[in-house]
Amino acid sequence: MPTSVAGIGTTSGTGVSTTTTTGSSALGKDEFLKLLLAQLSNQDPTAPTDNQQFAAQLAQFSSLEQAQATNSKLDSLLVAQASANQTSTASFIGKNVLFKSTQVGLTDTGGTIMGQLSKSASTLTATITDAKGKVVRTIKLENVAAGALSIPWNGLSDSGAKETNGTYTVAIEAKDASGQSVSVQSQGRAKVTGVTYAEGYAQLIVNKVPINMSDVIEISDASGG
Repeated sequence: MPTSVAGIGTTSGTGVSTTTTTGSSALGKDEFLKLLLAQLSNQDPTAPTDNQQFAAQLAQFSSLEQAQATNSKLDSLLVAQASANQTSTASFIGKNVLFKSTQVGLTDTGGTIMGQLSKSASTLTATITDAKGKVVRTIKLENVAAGALSIPWNGLSDSGAKETNGTYTVAIEAKDASGQSVSVQSQGRAKVTGVTYAEGYAQLIVNKVPINMSDVIEISDASGG
Protein backbone atom coordinates (compact mmCIF):
# COMPACT_ATOMS: atom_id res chain seq x y z
CA MET A 1 0.00 0.00 0.00
CA PRO A 2 1.48 3.34 -0.98
CA THR A 3 2.36 5.75 1.80
CA SER A 4 2.42 9.51 1.54
CA VAL A 5 4.23 12.08 3.63
CA ALA A 6 3.23 15.72 3.17
CA GLY A 7 5.93 17.80 1.59
CA ILE A 8 8.24 14.81 0.96
CA GLY A 9 6.80 12.42 -1.59
CA THR A 10 5.20 9.06 -2.23
CA THR A 11 6.75 5.61 -1.83
CA SER A 12 5.17 2.57 -3.47
CA GLY A 13 5.72 -1.11 -2.86
CA THR A 14 8.17 -1.24 -5.74
CA GLY A 15 10.70 0.73 -3.71
CA VAL A 16 10.63 3.66 -6.18
CA SER A 17 10.38 7.04 -4.53
CA THR A 18 9.35 10.20 -6.30
CA THR A 19 9.58 13.70 -4.90
CA THR A 20 7.74 16.71 -6.31
CA THR A 21 9.02 20.18 -5.53
CA THR A 22 7.70 23.56 -6.48
CA GLY A 23 9.36 26.91 -6.38
CA SER A 24 10.35 30.01 -8.26
CA SER A 25 13.48 30.78 -10.24
CA ALA A 26 13.21 34.42 -9.17
CA LEU A 27 14.77 35.54 -5.87
CA GLY A 28 12.65 38.30 -4.40
CA LYS A 29 13.20 40.25 -1.21
CA ASP A 30 11.01 37.88 0.83
CA GLU A 31 12.99 34.84 -0.34
CA PHE A 32 16.25 36.68 0.30
CA LEU A 33 15.21 37.49 3.88
CA LYS A 34 14.13 33.88 4.53
CA LEU A 35 17.48 32.59 3.31
CA LEU A 36 19.32 35.09 5.50
CA LEU A 37 17.33 34.08 8.60
CA ALA A 38 17.82 30.40 7.81
CA GLN A 39 21.55 30.99 7.56
CA LEU A 40 21.63 32.67 10.97
CA SER A 41 19.48 29.96 12.58
CA ASN A 42 21.64 27.13 11.26
CA GLN A 43 25.08 28.65 11.62
CA ASP A 44 27.79 26.76 13.47
CA PRO A 45 27.99 28.17 17.03
CA THR A 46 31.73 27.52 17.04
CA ALA A 47 32.16 29.49 13.77
CA PRO A 48 29.45 32.20 13.60
CA THR A 49 28.92 34.33 10.53
CA ASP A 50 31.52 37.03 10.12
CA ASN A 51 30.18 40.49 11.02
CA GLN A 52 31.44 42.03 7.80
CA GLN A 53 29.88 39.28 5.73
CA PHE A 54 26.59 39.69 7.57
CA ALA A 55 26.67 43.46 7.02
CA ALA A 56 27.35 42.92 3.31
CA GLN A 57 24.35 40.59 3.06
CA LEU A 58 22.14 43.16 4.79
CA ALA A 59 23.39 45.78 2.34
CA GLN A 60 22.48 43.47 -0.55
CA PHE A 61 19.00 43.03 0.88
CA SER A 62 18.57 46.80 1.25
CA SER A 63 19.75 47.38 -2.33
CA LEU A 64 17.36 44.71 -3.61
CA GLU A 65 14.41 46.29 -1.81
CA GLN A 66 15.29 49.77 -3.12
CA ALA A 67 15.68 48.44 -6.67
CA GLN A 68 12.26 46.79 -6.55
CA ALA A 69 10.68 50.00 -5.23
CA THR A 70 12.37 51.98 -8.02
CA ASN A 71 11.15 49.56 -10.70
CA SER A 72 7.60 49.85 -9.37
CA LYS A 73 7.75 53.64 -9.55
CA LEU A 74 9.22 53.53 -13.06
CA ASP A 75 6.41 51.25 -14.22
CA SER A 76 3.87 53.74 -12.85
CA LEU A 77 5.63 56.62 -14.61
CA LEU A 78 5.70 54.71 -17.92
CA VAL A 79 1.96 54.01 -17.70
CA ALA A 80 1.27 57.67 -16.94
CA GLN A 81 3.53 58.80 -19.81
CA ALA A 82 1.86 56.43 -22.26
CA SER A 83 -1.56 57.74 -21.26
CA ALA A 84 -0.37 61.34 -21.67
CA ASN A 85 1.09 60.56 -25.11
CA GLN A 86 -2.17 59.00 -26.27
CA THR A 87 -4.14 62.02 -25.08
CA SER A 88 -1.67 64.40 -26.74
CA THR A 89 -1.74 62.52 -30.05
CA ALA A 90 -5.54 62.61 -30.15
CA SER A 91 -5.33 66.43 -30.21
CA PHE A 92 -3.94 66.21 -33.78
CA ILE A 93 -7.31 65.07 -35.12
CA GLY A 94 -8.69 67.75 -37.43
CA LYS A 95 -5.24 69.29 -38.04
CA ASN A 96 -3.41 69.47 -41.37
CA VAL A 97 -0.05 67.71 -41.41
CA LEU A 98 2.87 67.78 -43.83
CA PHE A 99 4.58 64.39 -43.72
CA LYS A 100 7.10 62.17 -45.49
CA SER A 101 5.25 60.19 -48.12
CA THR A 102 5.72 58.53 -51.50
CA GLN A 103 2.02 58.71 -52.31
CA VAL A 104 -0.21 61.18 -54.09
CA GLY A 105 -3.98 61.26 -53.82
CA LEU A 106 -6.13 61.83 -56.90
CA THR A 107 -9.62 63.36 -56.65
CA ASP A 108 -12.05 64.92 -59.14
CA THR A 109 -10.00 68.13 -58.96
CA GLY A 110 -6.68 66.37 -59.57
CA GLY A 111 -3.71 65.80 -57.28
CA THR A 112 -0.56 67.53 -56.09
CA ILE A 113 2.88 65.96 -55.91
CA MET A 114 4.83 67.48 -53.03
CA GLY A 115 8.44 67.29 -51.93
CA GLN A 116 11.56 69.11 -50.78
CA LEU A 117 14.51 69.64 -53.13
CA SER A 118 17.90 69.98 -51.41
CA LYS A 119 19.32 72.24 -54.15
CA SER A 120 18.42 73.51 -57.60
CA ALA A 121 18.00 70.83 -60.24
CA SER A 122 18.53 71.01 -63.97
CA THR A 123 15.99 68.24 -64.57
CA LEU A 124 13.32 66.63 -62.42
CA THR A 125 11.19 63.57 -63.22
CA ALA A 126 8.12 62.49 -61.24
CA THR A 127 6.95 58.95 -62.09
CA ILE A 128 3.43 58.02 -60.97
CA THR A 129 2.39 54.37 -60.68
CA ASP A 130 -0.92 52.76 -59.78
CA ALA A 131 -1.64 50.07 -57.17
CA LYS A 132 -0.49 47.34 -59.59
CA GLY A 133 2.87 49.03 -60.16
CA LYS A 134 1.99 50.21 -63.67
CA VAL A 135 3.39 53.62 -64.69
CA VAL A 136 0.43 55.84 -65.55
CA ARG A 137 2.08 59.25 -65.83
CA THR A 138 5.58 60.71 -66.11
CA ILE A 139 6.00 64.43 -65.45
CA LYS A 140 9.28 66.08 -66.46
CA LEU A 141 10.42 69.56 -65.41
CA GLU A 142 13.55 71.64 -66.06
CA ASN A 143 15.44 74.22 -64.01
CA VAL A 144 13.63 73.60 -60.73
CA ALA A 145 14.57 75.82 -57.78
CA ALA A 146 15.66 74.40 -54.45
CA GLY A 147 13.11 74.17 -51.65
CA ALA A 148 9.49 73.08 -51.50
CA LEU A 149 8.00 71.30 -54.51
CA SER A 150 4.35 71.49 -55.53
CA ILE A 151 3.70 69.76 -58.85
CA PRO A 152 0.06 69.66 -60.04
CA TRP A 153 -1.30 66.50 -61.67
CA ASN A 154 -4.52 66.82 -63.64
CA GLY A 155 -5.26 63.12 -63.22
CA LEU A 156 -4.57 62.24 -66.84
CA SER A 157 -2.31 59.36 -67.89
CA ASP A 158 0.46 59.67 -70.46
CA SER A 159 -2.06 58.53 -73.08
CA GLY A 160 -4.51 61.27 -72.09
CA ALA A 161 -7.03 59.00 -70.31
CA LYS A 162 -8.56 60.04 -66.99
CA GLU A 163 -7.20 57.91 -64.16
CA THR A 164 -9.46 56.56 -61.42
CA ASN A 165 -9.58 58.56 -58.19
CA GLY A 166 -7.50 57.02 -55.41
CA THR A 167 -3.98 56.77 -54.06
CA TYR A 168 -0.95 56.46 -56.33
CA THR A 169 2.77 56.04 -55.71
CA VAL A 170 5.19 58.70 -56.90
CA ALA A 171 8.97 58.52 -57.31
CA ILE A 172 10.89 61.77 -57.81
CA GLU A 173 14.34 61.90 -59.39
CA ALA A 174 16.33 65.10 -59.81
CA LYS A 175 19.74 65.87 -61.34
CA ASP A 176 21.94 68.95 -61.54
CA ALA A 177 23.58 70.39 -64.67
CA SER A 178 26.46 67.90 -64.44
CA GLY A 179 24.12 64.94 -64.25
CA GLN A 180 24.67 64.30 -60.54
CA SER A 181 21.69 63.25 -58.44
CA VAL A 182 20.03 65.89 -56.29
CA SER A 183 18.49 64.76 -53.00
CA VAL A 184 14.72 65.12 -52.91
CA GLN A 185 12.24 64.07 -50.25
CA SER A 186 8.72 63.13 -51.30
CA GLN A 187 6.00 64.58 -49.07
CA GLY A 188 2.27 64.75 -48.64
CA ARG A 189 -0.22 67.03 -46.93
CA ALA A 190 -3.60 65.95 -45.55
CA LYS A 191 -6.01 66.34 -42.66
CA VAL A 192 -5.70 63.98 -39.69
CA THR A 193 -8.96 62.06 -39.38
CA GLY A 194 -8.05 59.73 -36.53
CA VAL A 195 -5.44 58.03 -34.37
CA THR A 196 -4.63 54.32 -34.12
CA TYR A 197 -2.69 52.35 -31.50
CA ALA A 198 -2.89 49.03 -33.35
CA GLU A 199 0.91 48.68 -33.55
CA GLY A 200 1.39 49.40 -29.84
CA TYR A 201 2.23 53.07 -30.41
CA ALA A 202 0.38 56.12 -31.70
CA GLN A 203 -0.04 56.60 -35.46
CA LEU A 204 -2.00 59.34 -37.22
CA ILE A 205 -4.58 58.39 -39.84
CA VAL A 206 -4.46 60.52 -43.00
CA ASN A 207 -6.14 59.60 -46.28
CA LYS A 208 -7.31 56.40 -44.51
CA VAL A 209 -3.66 55.35 -44.05
CA PRO A 210 -1.69 55.31 -40.73
CA ILE A 211 1.55 57.30 -40.61
CA ASN A 212 4.23 57.41 -37.92
CA MET A 213 4.65 60.50 -35.79
CA SER A 214 8.35 60.51 -36.78
CA ASP A 215 7.29 61.15 -40.40
CA VAL A 216 5.40 64.33 -39.52
CA ILE A 217 7.22 67.47 -40.69
CA GLU A 218 4.70 70.22 -40.00
CA ILE A 219 1.34 70.61 -38.25
CA SER A 220 -1.13 73.42 -38.92
CA ASP A 221 -4.76 74.29 -38.28
CA ALA A 222 -7.10 72.95 -40.93
CA SER A 223 -8.67 76.41 -41.21
CA GLY A 224 -5.28 77.82 -42.14
CA GLY A 225 -4.84 75.43 -45.08
